Parts: sequence; structure tokens; C-alpha cells
Amino acid sequence: MSREAIPHPMSAAARPDAPASEAFRLRAQNYSLLTLRLLSPRFEEVLPALGDQFRRAPGFLRFAPIAIGLDDLGQGETVDFAALVQGLRQLEILPIGVVGGTQMQRAAAAGAGLPTLRPTGQKDTEVEAPAPVAAPAVAAPPAPQVVAGPARSAMLVTQPVRAGQRIYAQGCDLIVTATVNAGAEVIADGNVHIYGALRGRAVAGATEDSEARIFVQNFDPELVAIAGFYAVRDGLAGTPIGRAVQVRLEGENLRFDPLG
Repeated sequence: MSREAIPHPMSAAARPDAPASEAFRLRAQNYSLLTLRLLSPRFEEVLPALGDQFRRAPGFLRFAPIAIGLDDLGQGETVDFAALVQGLRQLEILPIGVVGGTQMQRAAAAGAGLPTLRPTGQKDTEVEAPAPVAAPAVAAPPAPQVVAGPARSAMLVTQPVRAGQRIYAQGCDLIVTATVNAGAEVIADGNVHIYGALRGRAVAGATEDSEARIFVQNFDPELVAIAGFYAVRDGLAGTPIGRAVQVRLEGENLRFDPLG
């Protein structure tokens, strides 16, 4: 063995107190997810209906993660979650967990690999915490300094949004000063402003904000949606295609008003 291969007794590799390189960090963050609210426990009814709607808007939310909502089901209703998950993935929809429902329904979902998702703001007492594990006493590191950044009321996109791109403005409006091409998707928790042509898909009020609106200079979309209510291109007969349009929600119906 060469001499270089033998670590020196005082080298960093031999010192137990030498800091190891950081491999990962865990942080708690909030993300907006669409929720598929089950109105029927039968996957034989849910999947064909979903497939029919997604065929009308190819690529709409393709490969997007979703939560499955169980609050609209009866307490005694059971769901074949394994078959539901398999069918959703065949539709290129990615279920990541469930919200609501009874303890029995949540347990059945967990058996199919769907954990219970905790809504933001839920009380800690509602979540079972694992038993604490004894650990040797270690001096606590100093608390990190939190520096507040400037508030951002809108995300600005100045380049054309290409086919296959998806842009999401979390917690704010989205302003696009260029074209949203066919096959592209823009999403905002607030309003969507497009000062160019909309030829792809636009979703406003992604966190179920029914007051959100979509403003488009040249309206020719594949799909538009506000707070979960949407219309596809085939259903836009009578709307001012190619004109400046404001889309708003009135009850459960989308309204298309000319701008200017």
C-alpha cells in the first residue's frame, strides 16, 4: 500500500468532530394542489367521466399532482383506491394523497399508497405525532435570522410560453406580455393577464378564488378555467374569438365579455 493511502492520525477523515458535508435539507412549505372531489365512490363512474372531459382538452393538467377529496362521500361508502389510482395514472393524472373522509376511508386509501394530506392551518392536535425518541443532549444551534423579502403582487413573464410549458403564479396574479402558444398552460392563484394571444390554456383562481378573472388581448384558447369551472375550445361558440376578452365567473357559469 502506498504511503498516500494511509490517513494521517490528525487528518479530517480521522477526526470524529470534523463536519460532514450536507447531503439534504428538510423544509416545510405549502403548495397549491387541485382536488378531485369524489361525488361517487365507484371508480367505474369516475374514470370514464374524467377521461371524457380530458379528451376534450388534450394535455390539460397532464401529469399534474392532485389530491382526492372524500368529504362528499357518505360515511359508509367504500372506494377501491387501488383501481382508482391505476385508472388515474393511465389518464396521466398523478394522485398523491387524500383529504377528508372517515377514518376507515383514509385507512383504505393509505393501503393503496395514498397518505392523508393535512390542510394548511389544521390544528396540530388533529395529527398524530410519532412517539419521541431519546437522544443525547446536544447544544441547540443558533436560530436562523429571518429576513422578509419584498411582497410580490404579480409574476411577470415577458417571453412567449412555448408548447409543453406550464407557468404557475403561486399566491399572486400572472402577467404575460407575449403569446401563450397552443399546448402551453398558465396558472395563477389570482388573475391572469395576457397582453398577447392566448392559444393554449389559462387557469385563474387556482385556489378556488371565484373572484379571479382572465384578461386576454387576443382570445383563441384551448381551455380557460376559473376556480375549477372551465370551458374548452369546442364549447366557446358565440364568444368573441380573436378579440380582447374578459373571462369571469358568475355563479357556476363562465362569462366572456369584450374588453374596450
